Amino acid sequence: MLSDEQRRSNYDRYGDPNGPAGFGGDYVDMSDIFGGFGMDDIFSSFFGGSAAGGRGARQARTRGRDMGISLKISLAEAASGCRKRIAYDRLAPCDDCGGSGVAEGGSVETCPRCHGTGTVVTVQRTILGQMQSRTTCPECGGTGHVVTHPCETCSGQGRTPSRETIEVEVPAGIHTGQTITIAGRGEAGVRGERSGDLVVSIIVEEDERFKRQGDDLFCTARIDALEAMIGTSIEIEGILKDERVEVDIPAGCQYGQEIRVERYGMPRQNSSARGSLHVVVDVVIPTDLTVAQRELVQDLVRERADVASLVDDDHRSSKRRPRRKPRPRKGGRK
Repeated sequence: MLSDEQRRSNYDRYGDPNGPAGFGGDYVDMSDIFGGFGMDDIFSSFFGGSAAGGRGARQARTRGRDMGISLKISLAEAASGCRKRIAYDRLAPCDDCGGSGVAEGGSVETCPRCHGTGTVVTVQRTILGQMQSRTTCPECGGTGHVVTHPCETCSGQGRTPSRETIEVEVPAGIHTGQTITIAGRGEAGVRGERSGDLVVSIIVEEDERFKRQGDDLFCTARIDALEAMIGTSIEIEGILKDERVEVDIPAGCQYGQEIRVERYGMPRQNSSARGSLHVVVDVVIPTDLTVAQRELVQDLVRERADVASLVDDDHRSSKRRPRRKPRPRKGGRK
């Protein structure tokens, strides 16, 4: 007579305590047909994955999952690089059991129900015949192991909810959408299995003064119309701390004209190079001229008008055709 453990194993594997004989002599284990290749591997070959509760699924359950978090930084911080401290919640290794999940005097043993496979196989009768299905072992949760005397704090999982704080090193020149991966700081694995990673997604906030396009920066500089006429040089603040940028405004500069200053844009990541700074000129008409200044401008306007009039007169006179002299008549009438 079979032992109780053997009958239970038969029930877990075949759905009947008597084993394959309970379904008649024609029962065939699908794993035997494929020589150990297994239904899990068949599903993987045909459908790009594994059957529920297969070896790949068991590994995914015990390994900690990757976690994602967003981090907002200013454009100036993205330009210079920065160190940010962030707080987040995760399943961390249990402090009381050191992540093992085992209390004092306990141990980790092979699951007696699935014999370490993490799955159990059942067979059901259907109108199409006998159907075999593989499911996660309810005894061990798919890990293939059970804990005697589990840790009371983590219930044998080896991990507990925790509020974590970590410093993130943000490199200079980073863009929105780029990520920083911190290995092992995601969700802790079950009973000492490998922890997942923490993936930090960067969001660079809009800046009041600068607009970013790739590694180039764009800003606006207001200058007096009189300065735009004769040309000038102005100094503006750069994107980096204490950075001053000298911008040469050419004579006759027009409203909206763009002046490019090289190597004063955003630093390029992992490089000493930088983009360019594009200064868009905003020409402003002065409204605070004194009477004397206004008279000087009026004299200049009159002088320009007189010069324009002389040039126009010369232009018109050059276009006038000289009057032709009458030709003398040959042999006129007597």
